[in-house]
Amino acid sequence: MRLKVGALLLTLLFLLVACGEASEQGEKGDREKADGKWTEIKDAGELVVGTPGTLYPASYYPEGSDELTGYDVEVIREIAKRLDLDVTFETLSFDAMFASLKSGRIDVVQAGLRENNKKKFAFSDPYKYSYSTMIVRKDEVSEFTSLEDLKGKKAGGAATTVYSDIARKFGAEVKTYGNVTNDVYLRDVDNGRTDVIINDYYLQSLALEAFPDLNISIQPDLKFYPTTQNVVLEKDADTLKKKVNEALTDMREDGTLTKLSKEFFGGKDVSKQPDEEIIEIEGIE
Repeated sequence: MRLKVGALLLTLLFLLVACGEASEQGEKGDREKADGKWTEIKDAGELVVGTPGTLYPASYYPEGSDELTGYDVEVIREIAKRLDLDVTFETLSFDAMFASLKSGRIDVVQAGLRENNKKKFAFSDPYKYSYSTMIVRKDEVSEFTSLEDLKGKKAGGAATTVYSDIARKFGAEVKTYGNVTNDVYLRDVDNGRTDVIINDYYLQSLALEAFPDLNISIQPDLKFYPTTQNVVLEKDADTLKKKVNEALTDMREDGTLTKLSKEFFGGKDVSKQPDEEIIEIEGIE
């Protein structure tokens, strides 16, 4: 009987040791996964960033220049600098950026936080706050007094953006574009190929200033769907996310985000949440 009890105790001891080792190995694997992306980037000395390069003033090439700039671009350059990394940009359409991030071709992108992507990727703290507005023809501003007035209209946008989802939700037909510059969207509203562009308020305001001769205007009374801009990373890149957030916190506290914002957004500070009352939209992630 004593031999049987001893054997049973010995078996239990082996099981406990094995479980402990498995747990330690699992924790080690999780740590290695969390640190792996950061280690890979640090060893390469380079952060590879997907960016459109066509979106003024966030990511664009100034006329006559082959040097990429913009608020998003300079924010990520500053983050890389503070992490002691070089930065390389790959210009990609919005729809291609997330596929490239998932495949590992690039390290980060910059985009708004959406629930469907939140399940697949990690997001930094916001470095830009905004909301959505509509650009329409000047003589048709009164035809867009509510989101329901989108029904039956043609909206210009990229295939998978939240702005196109909003347009579809309220009954608009979305005319999709590839990685084109702002003026293509704006001219299509002006010439009647489309009726409306839903997009970020600050981007739309500056786009209008750049093309004063076009017959287009922001609908001034519709402010809806609050948005943020974040650095987007691989889902398990916890260490990289921590490093990026630490850099953003320092940039917010030392005024760098405010300075960059005012440089690219006509003196406005997009790094702080707006005070306006903004319409929430149910059913849009």
